[in-house]
Amino acid sequence: MTTPSFMDLALKAAENAAKSGEVPIGCVVVRDGTVIATAGNRTLTDRDPTAHAELLAIREAARKLGSERLTDCDLYVTLEPCPMCAGAISFARIRRLYYGAADPKGGAVDSGVRFFASPTCHHRPEVYPSVGEREAASLLRDFFKARR
Repeated sequence: MTTPSFMDLALKAAENAAKSGEVPIGCVVVRDGTVIATAGNRTLTDRDPTAHAELLAIREAARKLGSERLTDCDLYVTLEPCPMCAGAISFARIRRLYYGAADPKGGAVDSGVRFFASPTCHHRPEVYPSVGEREAASLLRDFFKARR
């Protein structure tokens, strides 16, 4: 049996979010090969527009590590982060960002405002797009198809 990848764990968090009626986005924060935090979207559950998977995972990782700086951490998320989440990733000083599906409408990394390319961005993580893209995009497509 193979060990699941970190993106597989993020996809599982996204699946769990979908089971709760949330948009299926999942996130995992990793440090030194160990998962520090995992979260799925909870905007509806928490009645909180900021309860995106990335923010929840970053908050949990910062709490567990006792620091607002996650300089030696990597973040895996199933969808390209929005401007709010890209800002949080920058402020947390995340080392590397791996994301699954691109988000031409709401993304802010390689789409839209391209937050990390902005001259006002203080920290830019290494970015690795399209990790688990097919699975992440399929989860999102199936979720929205079922609601239309």
